[in-house]
Amino acid sequence: MSTYMPKTNDITRKWYVIDAAGKPLGRVAAKAAHILRGKHKPTYAPHADCGDHVIIINTDKAVLTGKKLDQKFYRWHTGWIGGLKEVKYSKLMSERSDKAMTLAVTGMLPNNTLGRKAATRLRVYKGAEHKHAAQMPEVCEL
Repeated sequence: MSTYMPKTNDITRKWYVIDAAGKPLGRVAAKAAHILRGKHKPTYAPHADCGDHVIIINTDKAVLTGKKLDQKFYRWHTGWIGGLKEVKYSKLMSERSDKAMTLAVTGMLPNNTLGRKAATRLRVYKGAEHKHAAQMPEVCEL
């Protein structure tokens, strides 16, 4: 069986909007990563960049199940000695829910040039308003 090689004419990009209101953060992020990679298309090839654009709205109304709000932390290192920083997801979701969603989606993308390119096609908004109405995005249901 030969490997499918999509031509540049075969790769078309559509826009999708996902409403995260009342939905678990991880499920929304998984669906967005799936669309960003292009795995929903019959012309998908793992070595080619054939994904679509994704707009995620209402991230401030996304939920975390279980005790994740109190027990889960976002940790990062500044690069300096003793520079390990952490913030609880309860604070992160209340103040910067768009960053929490972006971190979740980019963590589900591959750590290579394809993943970095796919992450540039992600747009995340706290509220219901976005500025991409001219692209006529389709509503994507989970």
